Amino acid sequence: KEYYRVVTEADGQEWLARVSGAFRYRAESPSEFPTVGDYVMVEAGDGGGVSVISELLPRTSAFLRKAAGTGQTEQMVAANIDTVFLCMALNNDFNLRRLERYLSIGWDSGAVPVVVLTKTDLCGDLEEKRLAVAEVAIGADVVETTALEDGGTDVLKPYLAPEKTVAFLGSSGVGKSTLINRLLGEERLATGGLRNDDKGHHTTTRRQLLTLPNGCTVIDTPGMRELGMWDAGEGIDRTFADIEALAEQCRFRDCTHGSEPGCAVRQAVEDGTLSPERLASYEKLKTENAYLEDAEGYLAAKEKKFKEISKFLKNNRRR
Repeated sequence: KEYYRVVTEADGQEWLARVSGAFRYRAESPSEFPTVGDYVMVEAGDGGGVSVISELLPRTSAFLRKAAGTGQTEQMVAANIDTVFLCMALNNDFNLRRLERYLSIGWDSGAVPVVVLTKTDLCGDLEEKRLAVAEVAIGADVVETTALEDGGTDVLKPYLAPEKTVAFLGSSGVGKSTLINRLLGEERLATGGLRNDDKGHHTTTRRQLLTLPNGCTVIDTPGMRELGMWDAGEGIDRTFADIEALAEQCRFRDCTHGSEPGCAVRQAVEDGTLSPERLASYEKLKTENAYLEDAEGYLAAKEKKFKEISKFLKNNRRR
């Protein structure tokens, strides 16, 4: 709800806190409120009472998505992340189109995305899936893990440097909490086994920040049923760099990759060098992102207009 848990660097003590009235008044959108991973200025409460967050310090990165539901609102998932682990299980959870969506928002966040393929022990066609992921995870590291074997998480350790922050993101049941427990060296986070459909249980219910023995900070997040675009144009372009490169070869600059002559993108689909599914995913994310950008602009203009009307009426009442 309106409360946060903050931890001080000096003694590692946790405090219950809430934002000040002035902070709430200044905030113009949900993303301007603190989220897990943020650094804040906080005034300790008297006698161990609730502390007050007076200021949010500038973020170096931010993983932002459209809030679940039909409303046009953004949600800040985590902030100040150095590396974001995009987790996808190699059993029934395997979904390349969802991975492209995660990568688009991951690249746009300012953090470095790393694809983490989990549950290799449950995969019977590892090489085939390995090649499929390599085709869509352009420019991102891809690692494979299993929490059931000793050393099954060692591939993550190069990214877990002291004073760095990493976040684990992915759908429910991919094994994020299990991996974090292995890195912590203890069963601190609740985990669940497999369901009858070979998928994991949804166990994490809130975002939380933990510290590994070496001083690296880890953010655990609940599985996301929805991951909508929110001003992620640059991330989409980077995720689909192969399609963007092809588009530059089209005869017309404003080519829609439909029926225009000289379309290099459509030619690549016909040649078999670009899958129609990947092109459809690219077009879907582009359309979704453009719609939200238009909606955001409309809502901002509407809010501005209401403020102008309110100010006009207020001034006239004074006269």
